[in-house]
Amino acid sequence: MDFDVTIVGAGVVGLALAKRLSDSGRRLLVLDKEPGYGRGISSRNSEVIHAGIYYPEGSLKARLCVSGNALLYRFCERYRVPHRRCGKLIVATCEAEMAELERLDASARACGVHDLKWLTGAQVREREPSVRAVAALFSPSTGIVSAHGLMQKLYGQARKAGVLFSFETEAVGVQAEPCGSRLTVRYRDGREEAVTTRLLINAAGLFSDRMARLMGWETGDAALYWWKGEYAALDLSGGQLNTLVYPVPEPSNAGLGTHLTPSLDGTVRLGPNALYLPGKREDYRVDPDHLPAFHQAASRYLDGLTPSMLRPDMAGIRPKRQKPGDPVKDFLIHSDSQRGHVHLIGIESPGLTAALAISEEVGALVEGSYFLIPRST
Repeated sequence: MDFDVTIVGAGVVGLALAKRLSDSGRRLLVLDKEPGYGRGISSRNSEVIHAGIYYPEGSLKARLCVSGNALLYRFCERYRVPHRRCGKLIVATCEAEMAELERLDASARACGVHDLKWLTGAQVREREPSVRAVAALFSPSTGIVSAHGLMQKLYGQARKAGVLFSFETEAVGVQAEPCGSRLTVRYRDGREEAVTTRLLINAAGLFSDRMARLMGWETGDAALYWWKGEYAALDLSGGQLNTLVYPVPEPSNAGLGTHLTPSLDGTVRLGPNALYLPGKREDYRVDPDHLPAFHQAASRYLDGLTPSMLRPDMAGIRPKRQKPGDPVKDFLIHSDSQRGHVHLIGIESPGLTAALAISEEVGALVEGSYFLIPRST
């Protein structure tokens, strides 16, 4: 075998897996079709360290977000990755929204988040004078992180441990081998080459359903639906917002609502919205015609907001496992020991927060007796 482990996808989850599995001394390859790491979902999001408030009890999202939150803060502190534990306000703007706050509080506690605090409208004003609410839940363990800084550190650690990265390299074929898989890859110049691997991990993000089919796993459970999230830059003077501010979640949890996110450099971002992309086309443009909707949504809880304060910023795409009208679905981590395959499907929010916990989850599978993959000698 050329490699013990091959990971398809060099987003934050793929990088966390590479770093985690490189500790074992195995021969490890990471492929990505982009020119570098983290060019997709991982670099186009709110960069929030989530606490684990929104997810159903017992779900992978809940469990891996809660454990990932602690792992991520420890990692950032140890390796000096830029981050800030700024906290988050989830605001009720009217009495009718109080029931949703109470539901979130109970759900969070059931999932192991025990540090939420109730604030009155006056206490919200004291913390953030421009924010209007009748009450709020304050999450002190929510924060922000430099996604690029995190990925840069993981990439550097993996490379130092001997992991081989091949960018502008696309997986185009997978065939079964007696002890693993033969993977056909295509380089940017059109050349194709075959590599063999004992374990093949599908961490292909937006394209993880396509990669699953290539690996021979055809199931409706692996289907992905793309949702675009646009952001608007908000012109606020420095120091006007220090805390993340979220409304109550959207109906059916289509999204967490149009929220305010202060970045590490002091700028403020508003968004994302949630636009279903039935054609699954990678389009990262922000439509200026959507700015009035951003203004209307944020004006419910932010005083002094005028349309002139908003401008188009950036957009990201989330690979959700549900289409419009479907119930919210969980992360899917599927292992096939007979083929030597692991699939990570639908790793959207809170994937950034959960990345290190996901790597521990998969690492436990690989290092246990399940796959019986020997170390390199």
